[in-house]
Amino acid sequence: MFYLMIVVFILGYTIIALEHPLRVNKSGTALLLAVAMWVLFNFHLPVRLPDTALQAHLGDIAGILFFLLGAMTIVELIDSHEGFRIITDKIKTTNKVKLLWVISIISFFLSAVLDNLTTAIVMVAMLRQLVGDKKERWFYAGMVVVAANSGGAFSPIGDVTTIMLWIGGQVTATNIILKTFIPSVLSMTIPLVLLSLKMKGDVQKPARVAAGHGFSTKPLERNIVFFLGIGLLLFVPVFKTLTNLPPYMGILLALGVLWVVTEIMHKSKNDAYRPMVTVAGIIRRIDTPSILFFLGILLAVAALESAGHLELLARVLDQHVGNLYLINVIIGLLSAVVDNVPLVAGAMGMYQHSFPTDHYFWEMLAYCAGTGGSILVIGSAAGVAVMGMEKIDFIWYLKKISLWALIGYLAGAGAYWGLSVLGV
Repeated sequence: MFYLMIVVFILGYTIIALEHPLRVNKSGTALLLAVAMWVLFNFHLPVRLPDTALQAHLGDIAGILFFLLGAMTIVELIDSHEGFRIITDKIKTTNKVKLLWVISIISFFLSAVLDNLTTAIVMVAMLRQLVGDKKERWFYAGMVVVAANSGGAFSPIGDVTTIMLWIGGQVTATNIILKTFIPSVLSMTIPLVLLSLKMKGDVQKPARVAAGHGFSTKPLERNIVFFLGIGLLLFVPVFKTLTNLPPYMGILLALGVLWVVTEIMHKSKNDAYRPMVTVAGIIRRIDTPSILFFLGILLAVAALESAGHLELLARVLDQHVGNLYLINVIIGLLSAVVDNVPLVAGAMGMYQHSFPTDHYFWEMLAYCAGTGGSILVIGSAAGVAVMGMEKIDFIWYLKKISLWALIGYLAGAGAYWGLSVLGV
């Protein structure tokens, strides 16, 4: 059963990757994969699986899903009030290359103060106001994934794995920024330059449709919802620091505040208008299949973690590779397929007593686990969210983005190694 689990996991991932030619929705495949993995794991054990093991994983996964649901709802609420016009109206360029650089740089730095998942959701909503053609928008969305993951990697609050290392005491906030900023910039800039060489001409902006529902919001309403929404999203990491509660509690707080504010704001509006601009109506438009896809993928990976596959992998790397720089590079490559959270958790468990705080192993682990997920669209939370929102095809991303993301990832890893050897 141990080896059969690996075979089933690879088969399931292959079907997900071939979603477009097979015409089988990836969400259904992911759910079937999750259940199959846990059934095999259950029969793999000498005794039946205690409920607490699955419940422990489900609790962690539910936190991510609630965070995703809350962030998507907030972004959709801002969009329904035409809030992103405050930014998009200031982006005047229609030149494809200039727009790509603007979007990427915003994504990079926004991800450092929000997180890569929320940033990806926000930026895709903005892209829909800037790029009309769907296939053209995919290039920008792909670069958003790369930039958001890169920006999240150098910040102690920008990526869940960096947060894990920071809270666990493996890295300090100042040091992780200083040591991984240049590699993170390279992991974004190199794909950005390479993609820029392939793009020419101007983008066609979409026709303006008032808030997507035939009504136009007032400027005051638009400003209140935009600035309050963005401010509450920025407050989430602050809330976590102040209360030590998980990030999804901060998102639920933000969603609750916006819910009440918009209900009061639109209480005098007619029944036809209110569902278009209040949470009760907007939450029905959230892409539920994408959330279920995320649930399936994370449950499937959790089965591998519980069965010991990831721990075994970590030990194999330790015994047969040895070089800590190379181990981190391999972990980053694996995070393109397997969720980076259990990979980092496994590395922390193995090496927590071996290396002190701010050792180069922890710093490079933060970089590699954070940026390696960009190589495949399903390799990071940001990629999964963008894939769901824009219906990006796995094979398309593999052909058009993956190679450039891989080159940027390896360049950043090489830069970190070089700077570390030089003692910089």
